[in-house]
Amino acid sequence: MIEKKQESKIFLWSGYKLLFYFVVITINNRLLTSDGGGLSLASDPTGKVNFLDMVNNLEGDSGRGYYIEMSIGTPGQPMNILVDTGSSNFAVAAAPHPFITHYFNPALSSTYVSTGIDVSVRYTQGNWEGELGVDQISILKGPNGTISINIAAILSSEGFFLPGINWQGILGLAYPKLARPDSSVEPFFNSMVKQLEIPDIFSLQMCGAGLSASNTADPAGGSLIMGGVEPTLYRGSVWYTPVIEEWYYNVEVLKLEVGDQNLDLDCREYNMDKAIVDSGTTMLRLPVNVFNAVVEAITRSSLIQDFSSGFWDGTKLACWMKGETPWRFFPKLSIYLRATNTSQSFRITILPQLYIQPIKDVDGMLDCFRFGVSSSANGLVIGATVMEGFYVVFDRAQRRVGFALSSCAVSGGVALSEVDGPFSAADVAADCSNRMFKESVMWVVSYALMAICAMVLIILLLLLVLPLRRRHRSGEITDESSLVRHRIK
Repeated sequence: MIEKKQESKIFLWSGYKLLFYFVVITINNRLLTSDGGGLSLASDPTGKVNFLDMVNNLEGDSGRGYYIEMSIGTPGQPMNILVDTGSSNFAVAAAPHPFITHYFNPALSSTYVSTGIDVSVRYTQGNWEGELGVDQISILKGPNGTISINIAAILSSEGFFLPGINWQGILGLAYPKLARPDSSVEPFFNSMVKQLEIPDIFSLQMCGAGLSASNTADPAGGSLIMGGVEPTLYRGSVWYTPVIEEWYYNVEVLKLEVGDQNLDLDCREYNMDKAIVDSGTTMLRLPVNVFNAVVEAITRSSLIQDFSSGFWDGTKLACWMKGETPWRFFPKLSIYLRATNTSQSFRITILPQLYIQPIKDVDGMLDCFRFGVSSSANGLVIGATVMEGFYVVFDRAQRRVGFALSSCAVSGGVALSEVDGPFSAADVAADCSNRMFKESVMWVVSYALMAICAMVLIILLLLLVLPLRRRHRSGEITDESSLVRHRIK
């Protein structure tokens, strides 16, 4: 009962906020406002940013990816571009491929300039190779204006374009450190902020909650708001976690819970290698030890104990008779993130409707589902399985990522996600991110390499000096010999 009263207060306050922002947005002389944390909440007076115009500018779902329509080159060639916060290159197909309907032809653009530089990018799944160039782009449902950006023209790929997709390129929204072939290739959003002078922040709503890759011919869609946040897309407050390193959107996970069960792992296990927020990854991916602990905890708490191991590793589906949904059999999953006040944390929670995902058209008599969590050898990834429950704010200006309840993460009147906090972080380590561990390992490796080099150098000098002394007496080789100088080099 207390929780319901709190929810009604939040809803009432959200209503007042929405009314206020609607008035602000519709005033001609619109000013940039703030929610107290420095976020841009209204359109700017230059007319370059109107957030309401960007609502519903995405199509797609978690299995096939979320994409935005762009016009590339002069005259403009329309392309659908996958939105990916886990990479930093803007790349588009520039050659035919059996899984795409059309591609960008640089020869037809009068503004395309090739740099002649080869580039290749390898993802967790798939890779491509191509050539860097520069051209003009505009976004119909984006900031007003045309910008000049670095484009990788994809000439060949493997496992990148997949059957059933409706996009022809990828928009990497991460930091320059991830750009290929090196960080001198300015990423798309950096160019947009600089050239259009919009705030260095974007936010993302993905509305395919609980939908699978083969769920529907009519994609669910979502919104990519460039330059700020749109208050109609979320409910309640935005909770922030610091970006601890600017390459991926690298955050710090403090603990995981399955239902009411704390996994009780060392918090560094959750951040082993890294923990990132990545819209280009379909599932919630967990380091192997964490994944195994989650599966064990779900199995203990689930009302069904005899699931095949193939369900957990993604090789088999679990099916029920038509109309019998499995949500009641599974617990909630919660991720605790370090708050901007580092002595505190907050919790993002997804209901089983988000991670036990329906697969349509498998059997006329059955409803089948897959497990939306997988194991990972290269870090924890908060992918679409989780992100579809939230409105996610990438506040690059203040180096933080925010989570709020998404207005579209609702099914049958039931919210599919929760955000709670603050909680004390006193029971976890001061640094769970492995940064100190990584730095100490790097120092140890550096000292070891220096020691090895020193030993090798001493041995080489001894090998040089001893023969020289003997040979100098016979007049065969002197210290001025070019051979000696070259060998020392």
